[in-house]
Amino acid sequence: MSAERRLALVTGATMPRGIGKATALTLAREGCDVVVTGFNNMDGAKAVSDEIKAMGRKSLALKMNGRDYSDVQKTFATIKQELGPVDVLVNNVAQMRRMVTIAKTTMDDWENELKLCLNSAFYCIKEAWEDMCANKWGRIVNMTSVAGVMGGYGQSSYGSAKAGLVGLAKCVALEGARFNITANCVLVGMAQTEAYDETIGEDVRKTIERKIAFRRAASPQEVADTIAYVVSEKAKYMTGSIVDLMGGLDLFII
Repeated sequence: MSAERRLALVTGATMPRGIGKATALTLAREGCDVVVTGFNNMDGAKAVSDEIKAMGRKSLALKMNGRDYSDVQKTFATIKQELGPVDVLVNNVAQMRRMVTIAKTTMDDWENELKLCLNSAFYCIKEAWEDMCANKWGRIVNMTSVAGVMGGYGQSSYGSAKAGLVGLAKCVALEGARFNITANCVLVGMAQTEAYDETIGEDVRKTIERKIAFRRAASPQEVADTIAYVVSEKAKYMTGSIVDLMGGLDLFII
């Protein structure tokens, strides 16, 4: 991807089988120095960062509350002081706290998921923006999901946040083109992460997988490889796009 000397930030890179970890390690293998952030599992973020350093790349593991703009500002200031400005931003952090119907969704549920999934992405883009514009180069990826394009029963707040990431990426793409900044979404249907195993029962997983053309969820590495392509020079004319990694989940399957 011709990523030598590029600095990437991957948010939400703490879980052993997470998309964030796979993405951070893949970008490091492609030549990036990589900063990873987390909040609840900093041991996991540090482990990812240590793996990146073992490759001979520079790395930081930083605790960041994506819901708090002032904390995001402090984190970016630390990154710039320690390693320089962010060139590649992967807005991966997300959390589905509860799968509940609208009737049972509390205002705390609603605000929490929008702040973490959507607000945090805007905060990070805003903090990276000035340097990307000044350097006339930037790559931004918003991670969205099937709930953002097809909806999801009991996922009104999560689905709304993920849909918002699509609109945000398209606006960023329009404003960024003159500065050689691209902004795209990677749309994941189901991925074989801890959350997939822990939040969805086995019977439901089997039902979902029967609806996927490949009859299985994506591996985190498959998602990470796609992200690496989207931020590469090979994809420099791609912007405002939604890269579909649903494996045919949205196709009519009998």
